[in-house]
Amino acid sequence: MNMPTYARFASALAACALTAGCATPGNPDPRDPWEGFNRGVYKFNDTVDRALLKPVAQAYTYVTPQPVRSCIHNIFSNVGDLWGATNSFLQGRGHDFVNTLGRFLFNTTMGIGGCFDVASANGARKIPNDFGTTLGVWGFGQGPYLVLPILGASSVRDGIGLIGDWQGGIVTYSNPGAIENTRWRNSLWGLDIVDTRASLLDTTDMVDRVALDPYSFVRDAYLQRRAAMVRGTASGEGSLPDYSDDSLPDYSDDSLPDYSDDDGDDAAAPTSAPASAPAQPAAPAPKP
Repeated sequence: MNMPTYARFASALAACALTAGCATPGNPDPRDPWEGFNRGVYKFNDTVDRALLKPVAQAYTYVTPQPVRSCIHNIFSNVGDLWGATNSFLQGRGHDFVNTLGRFLFNTTMGIGGCFDVASANGARKIPNDFGTTLGVWGFGQGPYLVLPILGASSVRDGIGLIGDWQGGIVTYSNPGAIENTRWRNSLWGLDIVDTRASLLDTTDMVDRVALDPYSFVRDAYLQRRAAMVRGTASGEGSLPDYSDDSLPDYSDDSLPDYSDDDGDDAAAPTSAPASAPAQPAAPAPKP
């Protein structure tokens, strides 16, 4: 599905969701002023997921051996590192740019085209990145929380960033949109979608088990993760405590006791002490 087609499809779904659930909550979260609309889209997405995407992903995991699924997932992830490295460069993070590009080269060669994630096995962790994070590092505000049809949790800034991700993925050949053959392109898009949904099966099952309100759970988790990505990208030490805080104790305080006071020394001194240990009697000399 190309972007113009998705845009028309998403507009139709959004209109349906708007009519389905536009009631405004009594105490809306300030980060989510469109909660009534978002809940309608979330409900629609959940219905489509349970009816179509989740069963397909479950069937995929059932019929596809784990090594094959891991290989497919690693290849998509490895190719995506090209766009991730580009975003690190745009954010001015040279260290992350070199590390991510090194991951791609290492996995492409030693990992047989990315089938094996040998970089992670050797301590080079994957750095998640996208154009929405880049916009955040550049100073663009997140804007209200937004649930997109089919795509799910997002925000105004991240929704705009998806356009950059689409075009950037084509330029860097890191998504199937760069393939001219329609049959291959659509097949890879479908496989990418199924692989992504299959990788989230455990997560969505956990949300269903533990969340009293799945919508709020997903929203809070998404916003916290995105904020952490922007902070981590903007400053590598942004999450470290500030030990220069003036509230730390001042150990130069003059109120500490003065142990050099003469009276204190006299009171603390022992009443008596032998000048030296008593001499031991000398052993008698041996007789001849």
